[in-house]
Amino acid sequence: MKVKVLASGSKGNSTLIQTEKLKILIDMGVTYQYLASELEKVNVSPKELDAILITHTHSDHIKGLASLVKKTNLRVYVLEEMVEELAKKIPKENLFLYDNPLILEDLKINLIRISHDVEGVGFVLEEKNHSLVYITDTGYINEKYFPLLKNREVYIIESNHDEEMLMEGPYPYILKQRVISDKGHLSNSTTANYLLEVVGEKTKKIILAHISENNNTEKLALETTKNLLEKNHIHKEVIIAKQYESLDEIEV
Repeated sequence: MKVKVLASGSKGNSTLIQTEKLKILIDMGVTYQYLASELEKVNVSPKELDAILITHTHSDHIKGLASLVKKTNLRVYVLEEMVEELAKKIPKENLFLYDNPLILEDLKINLIRISHDVEGVGFVLEEKNHSLVYITDTGYINEKYFPLLKNREVYIIESNHDEEMLMEGPYPYILKQRVISDKGHLSNSTTANYLLEVVGEKTKKIILAHISENNNTEKLALETTKNLLEKNHIHKEVIIAKQYESLDEIEV
């Protein structure tokens, strides 16, 4: 399995997953032109995609979906709670409900329910003996998922805000309360503590995603996770996902 984060942040999100038999996207919060340009770097055309997994229906995760489906007639996997809204944007026949787990060719996809102000999911993706965790846009992660999340090879996980920066920053109070709530976003310190619980010997890389441009810095996010892990004698490669440029492709 290979993964390439194409964009991550409040302006737009999309990630490419490739297995021996599949090419799929997680989310389409970028323009079709940007997607095609970034996929070209790994010799993939949008028309080669087999499916797209939608995490939730906020615009930074779906704003390019209608254009993509119009050009490719792609299968779009969603929760039942997303159907009514997405059917206003794309043909209903392109919408398919998730099973849990969802099996697509050689890929097994376990769903993780997120806690956000709309219904949504994260994923544990497995191909043969390789696995990847993808979780963003959640106020917390339910402990019942910890056994499923433990000791995976790659973690793509939200590290949205620094709590002090958020509370001292320019956001209106009501928005600050939303971000920091159980239906908001994961802070640097919360993410670091979750990673301390779940990373293991098999873990190769951690990608910190959905970094806030207003309430965080790449340096703060990186240092918070690395310092806590290293304090506990855990040494892993930690990478920051970017808003305006894709990451290099990673072999899982």
